[in-house]
Amino acid sequence: MAVKTYQDLIEVGEGLEARASFILAAISAHKGSEAYQTAADAELYYKHQNPTIMRLQKFIRDARGQLVPDIYRANNKIPCRYYFYFITQAVQFLLGNGVAFGDSGTKEKLGRDFDEVMQELATDAQNGGVAFGFWNNDHLERFALTEFVPLYDEENGALRAGIRFWQIADDKPLRCTLYEENGFTEYIRRKGKPMEIYQEKRSYVQIVEQSEATGTRIYDGGNYPSFPIIPLYNACRQSELVGGKNTLDAYDLMASELVNNVDDGNFIYWILKNYGGMTTADMQKFIQQLTVTHVANIDSDEGGDVEAHQIEAPYEASVAGLERLRAQLFDDFMALDTRNIASGAVTATQITAAYEPLNAKTDLFEANVTRFINALLRLLGIEDKPTYTRSKMINKAEEIQSLIQAAAALPEDYVTRKILEYEGDIDKAEDVLQMMSANEANAFGGDDE
Repeated sequence: MAVKTYQDLIEVGEGLEARASFILAAISAHKGSEAYQTAADAELYYKHQNPTIMRLQKFIRDARGQLVPDIYRANNKIPCRYYFYFITQAVQFLLGNGVAFGDSGTKEKLGRDFDEVMQELATDAQNGGVAFGFWNNDHLERFALTEFVPLYDEENGALRAGIRFWQIADDKPLRCTLYEENGFTEYIRRKGKPMEIYQEKRSYVQIVEQSEATGTRIYDGGNYPSFPIIPLYNACRQSELVGGKNTLDAYDLMASELVNNVDDGNFIYWILKNYGGMTTADMQKFIQQLTVTHVANIDSDEGGDVEAHQIEAPYEASVAGLERLRAQLFDDFMALDTRNIASGAVTATQITAAYEPLNAKTDLFEANVTRFINALLRLLGIEDKPTYTRSKMINKAEEIQSLIQAAAALPEDYVTRKILEYEGDIDKAEDVLQMMSANEANAFGGDDE
């Protein structure tokens, strides 16, 4: 089924039946798209649930040669947490200290929990390749690709409409909200019933007035000059999982098999003497008995004998393979490996070099985050621009020493703020600066006396 576009929505008109059919078809096509499947898998990897490993099932051939599940060998499934680590590191490196603006009033205008929502939105964008920020009257909300169908313009690629959908279980109602430039409409489809309008179309801006005489009254305040849902793209407009999935799977598979080999007591094979008349089915039954009961019936009168031989699991090779795959994961995801920053006398130059891959990747993502925030500011008519403070480990003593050496050529306020930042007390900067000003004033007054 072809992915739906904004032009497809316009063609169906305003009728309920046509709109309902379009919404269901759009959701179905969206769920069947490669982008949705990748985003859904990425969310599982992010939640420490590697779907490839979790679906893995070992098989053996029975006496008839047919494949059946192997219920005898260990099948531990050990997904690593590296993907969660890489995404969290990338998002918090850029947004962990919040977004700053030149005007102190901008943050208040952007609504409650703006910084927290931006971190969640950035995480969704890293997982899905794109996520969507919705300005809901007085605050920002976020939609992941796994819950939102974007309807792009066929001609210029702009986001012109979209459908948010959710359903807590297959036997529960499907809820949908169709967002358009001139308002949004809510729909519901209950089990066994056709879709119906849950709430008629209304504008995005709602004005709330409260008074003792009339109580709370809500007025229709119209719509915004542009569509209030803004896409935030990841670098290359694709999920971070793309290109790294196979290496993650290889690491998890090798870690799982290492544990399975230990759990199975390493590799054991059996030599049966003077049992040449046994068929394949007889031998499989014999091995099954050994596996379950650990007892073998030996016909000693006929010279029969059973010998168990053990092959040690390749532990050292497995560990070396895991280390190699780990290093490749950090390279592929351009992540900071803290093992490369040893404790003790590490210079600022060495720390900076270790951060370089993460810095380069973050530069690309920061450009997209800035485009998103600038579009949001334009939507709200705010003149400002965002800035960020990246979270980094430093050689504190060396950084402070360098700052002190350059202090003569720098403003005193700047030097004070940087030292407090290195000490982790940047939130106390205003109090410290006021205290310094007061001390200078007192000292100056004392000289006059």
